[in-house]
Amino acid sequence: MPQPALLAHDLVRVLDGRRVLDGACLTASPGHRIGLIGENGVGKSTLLRILAGVDEPDSGGVTRPADLGFLHQEMPFEAGTTIAAVLDEALREAREDLAELDRLGGELARVPEDAPGHQAVLDAYGKRLEQAQDREAWDADRRAVLVLDGLGLGAVDHDRTLGSLSGGQRGRLALAALLVRRPSALLLDEPTNHLDDGAAAFVEEQVRSLPGTVVLASHDRAFLDAVCTDLIDLDPAVDGPVRYGGNYSAYLSQKHAERARWGRRYAEEQRELEELRTSAGVTAHRVAPDRGRTDNEKMGYGHRAGRVQNSVSRRVRDATRRLEELERVQVAEPPRPLRFAAGDLAARAEEGPQPVQREPPRYPYAVQGDVFERPGRTVRDTYEAALGAALAEKVPLLSLGLLHEADLDRPVGRLSVGQRRRLALALLVARPPQLLLLDEPTNHLSPRLCDELEDALATGPGAIVVASHDRRLRQRWTGREIRLVTAHDPGRRATP
Repeated sequence: MPQPALLAHDLVRVLDGRRVLDGACLTASPGHRIGLIGENGVGKSTLLRILAGVDEPDSGGVTRPADLGFLHQEMPFEAGTTIAAVLDEALREAREDLAELDRLGGELARVPEDAPGHQAVLDAYGKRLEQAQDREAWDADRRAVLVLDGLGLGAVDHDRTLGSLSGGQRGRLALAALLVRRPSALLLDEPTNHLDDGAAAFVEEQVRSLPGTVVLASHDRAFLDAVCTDLIDLDPAVDGPVRYGGNYSAYLSQKHAERARWGRRYAEEQRELEELRTSAGVTAHRVAPDRGRTDNEKMGYGHRAGRVQNSVSRRVRDATRRLEELERVQVAEPPRPLRFAAGDLAARAEEGPQPVQREPPRYPYAVQGDVFERPGRTVRDTYEAALGAALAEKVPLLSLGLLHEADLDRPVGRLSVGQRRRLALALLVARPPQLLLLDEPTNHLSPRLCDELEDALATGPGAIVVASHDRRLRQRWTGREIRLVTAHDPGRRATP
């Protein structure tokens, strides 16, 4: 029995007056593990909630398998529910499969093969058998023990209530329950949150083994690389959201090539626009060379002058028409990648070593909480006040590609965590210090921006100290590394 696909067509969802989803379509067939990537606010979680049936679209529809699991931010159980009760619910379907197989097997043994109802019972047995095999129902209890151990919950008493667990433990228990269930379609929203390296690698192995459909939203680039067969980039692009085949590394290769094509197309169109503007403006005033007429030419001069004028007019019309068309359909300028201002740093370094200040100046040294003193001040004014008018004009905030123009006049207190993080990074990029302290710098950033931040860190000549759980950042780090291990935080590393 083939696994059912998960289908969505023409989804539109408007939140707070903004179209978060605008005609989104998705085909997720069994065996495909699709990652949703993009900046915060582009609709990843909204799309997952609609796919799961937790939220309804304003228009469009979803066809989903009946056996669907969704990793919620909070578990759908009361605080007094025990771990044992959560596991019993996760194992319920597998146990029902085995119990129904026993019942149907007994009925097949009682009903003769030539009896009228034998074929119907046989078909029901075959269907249930395939379902039990997909769920690995015979191995469910052992799998529950394995999953709990893999997620660091094996030693937790099953009589503990959800209310007595930490937020991280509840998140891992919710994920464990889904992996024990093995539904035919699985939706995951940031599944590696609260996981150390070992637990994240365990989840990767478990998700890869699922026979059905998986759709997930994640900022974890290592997880996307290890798990995904396809990626859908919801960030703005020339032709809208694009689906890429392969894992995150394959996506990066395709994205770089696409970005290069976008840049070439933009440059070519800008050159053509300039040529057309010149042609339309200058050609209209050009006339044939006014040389003296010979006696033999006098009779035909008016005719030839008319032909020249008609030719000029035709060229002007053609240039104007093409100019209007190209101005209407031209592609936007590609966002500029994040880069440190290495030249300014190098110039200051020549002044000799400076003492490290114990108190940060008007802009943040260390990027962690991203709390700004005046939350009512707009993004634009915050940026200018921190840098000074001259530097803010020299390094425009929009030129860094970290925030959208629509966000510049919003109070910083109304920005999302990710947007505040990007504003703090913008201040560092515009005037980078000689000593840069970064605490979890890739939190709340899209995978693309994480890659660009890492590239920028590699080009900065100043001293940099990074503390991070980000596995891909640590894998790509070329500097020294100090591993800090504690009982409560086994995966954290400082990378100076």
